Amino acid sequence: MLNQLLFLVAKRFVSGQTIQEAVAAVQRLNAHGIGATLDVLGENVTDRRAAEAAVAAYLETLGWIQQESLSSNVSLKLTQMGLDIDRDYCLENVARICERAAAGNNFVRIDMEGSAYTERTLRLFCELFQKHQNVGIVIQAYLHRSEQDVRRLIKLGARVRLCKGAYKEPPSLAVQAMAAVRQNFMSLASLLLSQGNHPAIATHDDVLLSWTKNYIAQHQVPKEGFEFQMLYGVRSETQRQLAAQGYSMRVYVPFGTHWLPYFCRRLRERKENVAFVLRHLFRK
Repeated sequence: MLNQLLFLVAKRFVSGQTIQEAVAAVQRLNAHGIGATLDVLGENVTDRRAAEAAVAAYLETLGWIQQESLSSNVSLKLTQMGLDIDRDYCLENVARICERAAAGNNFVRIDMEGSAYTERTLRLFCELFQKHQNVGIVIQAYLHRSEQDVRRLIKLGARVRLCKGAYKEPPSLAVQAMAAVRQNFMSLASLLLSQGNHPAIATHDDVLLSWTKNYIAQHQVPKEGFEFQMLYGVRSETQRQLAAQGYSMRVYVPFGTHWLPYFCRRLRERKENVAFVLRHLFRK
């Protein structure tokens, strides 16, 4: 009964359990001029068979994107690729996906996980980027270290997705008050919008959406010079409005059979995540 109730909520934010369901969701988004980034659910794998299954799922996903001419790239987590098993093994796995994506003129985004993985993720990304320029990274605005990381990534020429951050982190590592998180976000976004390589501004926050619109107008940043990003099932009407206004809009579309661990883990990590889900169940 509990699983059924959770799925009723989770399916609002997960496109389905199969690639076919995910493809259909992306086609619906594309019909409104909205791009996607497909995410095969899974993380923190502890054996190579699971990691190899994840790699195979991403290769299949890239094949579907090309076959169906979808406006979509892919996002993945390094712990899903075997980072906790062996770093070099993980690097090889992600490189395979980047090579397949490059063959279809596509792009791979490496998601950021909890702070225990931040430095390891950035180091692996920087090594990968030397050979694969079709890979990007995520920076979480609430971490104290993020300005230094953003400046380093701008110098590298890397494409960065900026988000607030969803993991529970201690005050020694992350800003806690929402007003301060927003201020950090705006500071980092201004760096990326003025100096970065096609940054992604990932937010559902009206304050940050308005700030971004005002910033690009005041600093003459072209709408095609960056993109807004949001989660699947969150503020769908707003997503369509932004696309209709000429902004590049991309939606993060998760799918797969690991929806329950993904959904429950996100809810456990921060009380704000529970409030976020409840707030956006009925919001357009």
